[in-house]
Amino acid sequence: MSRFAPTRRDLLKMGAAMPALTLPGQALANLGAPITGNPAYFRFTLGDAQLTVISDGHLETPASGLGVNADPAEVQAFLARHFLSPTTNYNHTNHLFIELGDAKILVDVGSGDRFLDTAGRLMDNLDTAGIAADEITHVAITHAHPDHIWGIRDDFDEAIFPDAEYFIGGAEHAFWMQEGLASQVPAEMQQFVVGAQNSINVDGAEWQLLSHEQEIVPGVRVIDTPGHTPGHIAVVVESQGQQLMAVGDAMNHAFMNFAHPDWVNGFDMDGAQTAATRRRILDMAVTDNMVMLGYHFPFPGVGQVMRDGAAYRFVPAAWKW
Repeated sequence: MSRFAPTRRDLLKMGAAMPALTLPGQALANLGAPITGNPAYFRFTLGDAQLTVISDGHLETPASGLGVNADPAEVQAFLARHFLSPTTNYNHTNHLFIELGDAKILVDVGSGDRFLDTAGRLMDNLDTAGIAADEITHVAITHAHPDHIWGIRDDFDEAIFPDAEYFIGGAEHAFWMQEGLASQVPAEMQQFVVGAQNSINVDGAEWQLLSHEQEIVPGVRVIDTPGHTPGHIAVVVESQGQQLMAVGDAMNHAFMNFAHPDWVNGFDMDGAQTAATRRRILDMAVTDNMVMLGYHFPFPGVGQVMRDGAAYRFVPAAWKW
């Protein structure tokens, strides 16, 4: 099996060639890594739902992929004010595991060992959290970028959760599975297309295609959140009048995307649509008092959204023991 291991130059070329696609997220604010590991999962409840955030590791991408439609000096000033690296964007990878009724749903499957070697920890961390692969009943994919779907295959190219039902947005499936797509995109994106198609075509996964507001199981539905990719979806959990929205990469920076929703990132495939989607789900989160989980937010990535003048702010939730 091949692993995509781009150099920094490759990542910079990708960001330039796709005014449209990065895997951006978060950087650490001047803290060094620990000698021993940090917690790999975080559990909490939402009404009757038992929720666990499980890490797949982290990604490091060039900060030049952030705010590509803004004045670079303003972007650098924003990063400096927030104690973030001016050169490296440090992203966490936060997977949601939902237990509601008899359903046990995993949102996204990580990148396995096919992308960057700082990620691919999901299976080990599921084990650490006491979650067996064969107990997962449903797998929902927010979109088909490497860090969200490339981990779907095991070493024998078979679905890594063989007993699960698999779900993806209908528009997302239609985009990536276009005949001849790899020859129609820039060279830098061809591996993304091939990887997405190989993942979707994995042996043992029969896909159910979702549309806006469709339920996976009672209490868990999806909403269309296009822009980052054409058919990106978010997953909404609702129980006892409480709601959580796992936004995938529709929001992928816990500071910049809230303060400047119209600043788009290198891997946002449709910048204008990305910005419109962000404003819609930010308003939804505030209006409906929804908890938000960001895939690339600082672990565990869970919090509330508040208005801040004409923009917004992410307020991380406090851990409870």
